[in-house]
Amino acid sequence: MKKQAQNAKSGGLIETDTLHIGDCVEIMNRLPANSVDLIFADPPYNLQLGGELSRPDNSIVDAVDDAWDHFDSFAEYDRFTENWLRAARNVLKDDGGLWVIGSYHNIFRVGKILQDLGYWILNDIVWVKSNPMPNFRGRRFTNAHETMIWAAKSKEGRYKFNYELMKRLNDDKQMRSDWEIALCTGGERLKDGNGRKAHPTQKPEALLHRVLLSSSEPGDIVLDPFLGSGTTAAAAKRLGRKFIGIERDAAYAELAHERIAAVTPIASPEDLIIPSKREEPRIPFGTLIERGLLKPGAELTDDKGKFRARVALDGHIEITTKEGAQRGSIHKMGALLQNAPSCNGWTFWHIQERGKTVPIDNLRQVIRDEIARA
Repeated sequence: MKKQAQNAKSGGLIETDTLHIGDCVEIMNRLPANSVDLIFADPPYNLQLGGELSRPDNSIVDAVDDAWDHFDSFAEYDRFTENWLRAARNVLKDDGGLWVIGSYHNIFRVGKILQDLGYWILNDIVWVKSNPMPNFRGRRFTNAHETMIWAAKSKEGRYKFNYELMKRLNDDKQMRSDWEIALCTGGERLKDGNGRKAHPTQKPEALLHRVLLSSSEPGDIVLDPFLGSGTTAAAAKRLGRKFIGIERDAAYAELAHERIAAVTPIASPEDLIIPSKREEPRIPFGTLIERGLLKPGAELTDDKGKFRARVALDGHIEITTKEGAQRGSIHKMGALLQNAPSCNGWTFWHIQERGKTVPIDNLRQVIRDEIARA
């Protein structure tokens, strides 16, 4: 399973596709500095559970009561959190990203500490559980979500974000910060020899699938310092990322090893390459006129038909305002009409095509598709 990858920062090699058994701080401190592209951490939540929790039928809920989730005080938990976050920041590349998942028990303490250490919070993502466990005692709201913090190594960090890919996954709408994904159940949930949950906090692979696609690229090195049942490493292997997993419990590590070994990566490397629109060929608006996809004098409107413009021969458009006729680029005229600082004219302006109103960006894509086929 073990491979070696080049550490571009130091020129050295880092062993990847590996599982380490032991303390995550000690192991991260042995890894080369600035060597990891992305970290996903699912640390102990310090749930502070007191006593057994029963269902209405008096059956006992299989809750998290393992020793690794017990801390004597908030101060002890804070020291633990600062130590692993500090080690993680050292191993993270300057343009790398960190994800931490938690609940109301710990996520606010984690957020404060990572800010103190110099991380820069980019988003908090709410994982909305479509099938949460009910609140059996009826004394609080049903706890139906967990929170993930996505952070850059620093305020100046040039982190990765695959915006267009996330938009495509969300039916061509901007991906929001509330993700509705079911808990890990059924066939995905790993079981022990007695049919019980093999790990109490196994995360659904769909959650890690989205995390990795949003903020890493094929070939990137993904580190999970609390690997548990191996969800992060399994998703990384499937998506063509390299992984490093750390788990201090040998039984969990063996469970993860077997799970990862059974994963089949996506067969074709081309399936992993999803170009950003910023990387696609630049097509000036005037090219649409030169190619005959738009004719001079053609009318453009916004998607609601409120604003109108006419296409000029020189690649500008003409609009009418209270001050009179104005000419300029599709972006500048769109912004002027909306009294906005900027405007993406490709998505703002539309044409009528076969009885439907469609963005002129569709015409630009026709040319890009031709270039890709050439």
